[in-house]
Amino acid sequence: MKFGCLAALLLISIGCGGMESMPTTTERINTFDAGRESWQIYDYTGGSGNENVFFLTSWEKTGGVGNSGYVWGDDSRWRIDTPEDPHSILPLILYHRWIAEDLEEGPSTTPRPTGFRQEEALDLREARVSVHLRGDDLDLKGAKCYFWVHSGGTRWHYTGRPIKIHHGKWGPPEHFVLVNDESLWHRSWAPSKTSLNDLLKNSASYGFSFVGFSEEVTGKLSMDQFELHLAAP
Repeated sequence: MKFGCLAALLLISIGCGGMESMPTTTERINTFDAGRESWQIYDYTGGSGNENVFFLTSWEKTGGVGNSGYVWGDDSRWRIDTPEDPHSILPLILYHRWIAEDLEEGPSTTPRPTGFRQEEALDLREARVSVHLRGDDLDLKGAKCYFWVHSGGTRWHYTGRPIKIHHGKWGPPEHFVLVNDESLWHRSWAPSKTSLNDLLKNSASYGFSFVGFSEEVTGKLSMDQFELHLAAP
C-alpha cells in the first residue's frame, strides 16, 4: 500500500460534510459535533482494482457519547490490505497534513480536494490518546484493534496496547500513551524501513486497525471524542 502516492483515489460518498477549526500546536481534538472532521476509511482496492481508495466516514449529528455527534464506517467501505504483514484493515484513518475545512459531496479523483490544507508533520513521541470506540454487529473474526502511525512509506501498529471496542453501546474512553519503544510496536509496511523513533517524530497519518483476523472483519465501527495531546517539547 503506497500512502504517499499522489495517484490515490479519494471517493467521497457517504455522510455529511463539516467544518473544522485549526487545532492548537499541542493537541488534535475531534468532537464530531459539526461533521466528520476529515476521518476516512481505507479500502485497499475499492473492489475494482484501484489501489489506495478512501471513503469518507458517515457522520451522525446525534447518538454519540452523551448524544453528541459521531462518525462511523462499516465493512462496505473497508477491505483487507494484503501487502501489509500481517494483513491489516484500516477502518479509520486521518491524514493530519490534509485537514479538510469543507468537503463537497460526490466522487473525486483529486488526492487533495479543494478545502484541504497542509500542516507540518507531528511529533507523536509519548503523545497521549483518548478515544471512544463502539461496535455494532461487529465480528472481529479474531482480530484485535490497534492504533497505528504512518510516515515515509512505513507503518507501525501499537500492538503493545490493544484497544477495547465496546459492543452495542458507548463505554468508557480508552486512554494510552504512544510509548517510543519498538518492542511495543509492529512494523507492518516498511518499504523505507523507517525506525519507530523517526516515524513518530515525523508522523504523516494515524488511525485504527484490525489485525489478526481469520477473514475480513464485518459490521460497523463508530468513533467519538478522539483526543491526541502532544508531549511537551
